[in-house]
Amino acid sequence: MTNSLRTVLLLGLLTGIVMGIGQLFGGSQGLVIAFFFAVVMNFGSYWFSDKIVLAMYRARPVDEAEAPELYNIVHNLALRAQIPMPRVYMMPSESPNAFATGRDPEHAVVAVTDGILRIMNREELEGVLAHELSHVKNRDILIGSIAATLAGVIMMLATMARWAAFFGGGRDSDEEGGGGALGLILMSILAPIAAMLIQMAISRSREFLADSTGARIAGNPHGLASALEKLGRASRIVPMEARPETAHMFIVNPLSGGSFINLFSTHPPIEERIARLRSMSY
Repeated sequence: MTNSLRTVLLLGLLTGIVMGIGQLFGGSQGLVIAFFFAVVMNFGSYWFSDKIVLAMYRARPVDEAEAPELYNIVHNLALRAQIPMPRVYMMPSESPNAFATGRDPEHAVVAVTDGILRIMNREELEGVLAHELSHVKNRDILIGSIAATLAGVIMMLATMARWAAFFGGGRDSDEEGGGGALGLILMSILAPIAAMLIQMAISRSREFLADSTGARIAGNPHGLASALEKLGRASRIVPMEARPETAHMFIVNPLSGGSFINLFSTHPPIEERIARLRSMSY
């Protein structure tokens, strides 16, 4: 199964969970309300997610005069990828990392931390930026925003369903096609877990695709492989202050934690990503 088909199916599952909670909550009427709620949330995410995340990390725009090498690399890679030149931002953090955002290639942003510029040579930085431009080219930003928004909707609906079940809100839903209090309780527990696992699967599949596409844009896989090795070590030494809901956007997981957190990471293991890149031939 291709990454694109897998992503479509997983997004469909997330939407189905949203509608399923609505069905249990309020029968057929609840299903319709939940569906339109998800649509509204996705619309807001589509238009405003880039501004929110850039403000969250205090990212500022830079031009060619201020960061000539960074700007030049992004410009050359954008030409190779055949996408419009994205805006370039920098984040005041010593933790090395990078992400791309924006609703489409015409409104894309590539953001890097101060820390990543300090530890990367040019070939490695090209690999990182090519990876981020691959997310833009493959429209992963939109897919990730929709997945994160749907997962957020599921969390909110699950919380509402749990409180409704405790206070008797599900008593009459059996007659209207709902699942009753027991169904609400079960859904409020299982739905967030399922949403988290589905979001993780979507993000991991898109990361592998961006690694592969980025290697082709950069012209070789070795720069990105070397960059991931550095990022894996450095991000553990200098973890980034990041919010869990935006962790999937970064090239490597900015969150530090033990094996339990890593089990539910939105990123594939760095070792596996490096091994795949090293096995590519150009």
